[in-house]
Amino acid sequence: MNLPIILIDNGHGRETAGKRSPSGKLREYAWTRAVARRITEELRGHDVSAFLLTPEDVDVPLATRVKRVEAYCRQYGKKNVILISVHVNAAGNGEHWLAAKGWSAYTTPGTTESDEVARCLYEAAVSAFPGRKIRIYANRKNPDFEASLYILRNTSCAAVLTENFFMDNLDDVAFLLSDDGKEAVVRCHVNGIIEYIRNAYE
Repeated sequence: MNLPIILIDNGHGRETAGKRSPSGKLREYAWTRAVARRITEELRGHDVSAFLLTPEDVDVPLATRVKRVEAYCRQYGKKNVILISVHVNAAGNGEHWLAAKGWSAYTTPGTTESDEVARCLYEAAVSAFPGRKIRIYANRKNPDFEASLYILRNTSCAAVLTENFFMDNLDDVAFLLSDDGKEAVVRCHVNGIIEYIRNAYE
């Protein structure tokens, strides 16, 4: 099996409340699962060892997701595992259309190898989303946002959570639901991951 091992996680589950657009046309669990499957399939097409972390439609508990990641880390070594958790952002509770928009990525506070993975994803995002907003944390050397998110802080491998535009922004939702939008999000993740592998493993 080729190293590194890429684990693609997807946000939330079918029963998670509020994770949908005001129109109801975009449901985060369904959108992220469809995109995560495509990312995984395309990475495998590039001979990358990629696996879906949470193929279930139910909302797999975060503790269970972490246990699955850590099992890979024990088997292959934490330096040889990368976790990418795919989400859709929201500025409100899903009841109203709001102004916040754009793509972003999160890592844990401090400087770690996750920052390098995020940097590659940001570079890929600039190419994949021309004319669309890329949200950058301006007060850091690295462009990604920092947050002590459970799945990031409790996994021992490099881990990045991507927020793929906003489910309560009308323009972002139209983009996410379009074939071109979904393809662009897949391309962003695939190209960013492959660039990181080239830099770190070749």
